[in-house]
Amino acid sequence: MSFDNLCKLLSEKHPTTFASWVLGTQQTGVTVLKTELSIEPIRADYVTFLQLQERILHLEFQTKLESTPPLPLRMLDYWVRLYRLYRLPITQVVVLLLPPTPETVIETVFNVETTRHEYRVICLWEENPELFLNNQALLPLAPLTATTRPQALLQQVVERVNQLERRERLEISAYTQILAGLKYEKDLIRQLFREDMMRESVIYQEILAEGEQRGEQRGEQRGEQRGEQRERSLIIRQLTRRVGELPQEVRKRIETLSIEQLENLGEALLDFQAIADLETWFSTSLQHK
Repeated sequence: MSFDNLCKLLSEKHPTTFASWVLGTQQTGVTVLKTELSIEPIRADYVTFLQLQERILHLEFQTKLESTPPLPLRMLDYWVRLYRLYRLPITQVVVLLLPPTPETVIETVFNVETTRHEYRVICLWEENPELFLNNQALLPLAPLTATTRPQALLQQVVERVNQLERRERLEISAYTQILAGLKYEKDLIRQLFREDMMRESVIYQEILAEGEQRGEQRGEQRGEQRGEQRERSLIIRQLTRRVGELPQEVRKRIETLSIEQLENLGEALLDFQAIADLETWFSTSLQHK
């Protein structure tokens, strides 16, 4: 899935926490703004626009620096569009999830002739992990923070995740494992996380727990079938929230998916913006079915 888009999801679920982190001061009354900007409509898929007190915060997450158009030009473009729309001061912060190659210059300014525009860059691998370990909303980012002992840091993250209430633990665990996959080997992630947290799909985790419990009481096969059907229903509800009402033929296609394919869809749907994304997933993921 898109790691950048997962960060966008987290920042929009916890806007006050993310604004307080990147600005270094406690914020209140933070609200999420729409991401469609004029003059010509564009969809800012991996950015979050937050309304602060008399200020706009443009928060962007990047796994890689390379982009088209280049990052400095894109930041200037966003600034102009945001200012045209809101006429407020704008703070722009780019959060880099992974370090670039050693020879790469991390630019923080657009500068062409008399036009100069600056923005901030936060390098996640240089951030103190304590803030992230002690904040549930930021915890999924903790594996990517500064450390000289990566495995020990990941173990700390696992311990903090395991201290959460069950419902929160399932969700935060899934997000954390996905982002940890940017830096750590999958086998290590699975080894350190508890057995009931190994699946990356939040939906799968919730259903599997209930399905297995009922399977022990009423027979493994019946429990698995019930869990599978409930998983399909939850995925359909999640898709409806993401892309709108699903056509009947799409629902029928979901009914034919295997457990493994449902798990993959449960992860991929976090990245969907429209029904076309689901159709693309069907055509690319099921072509070898």
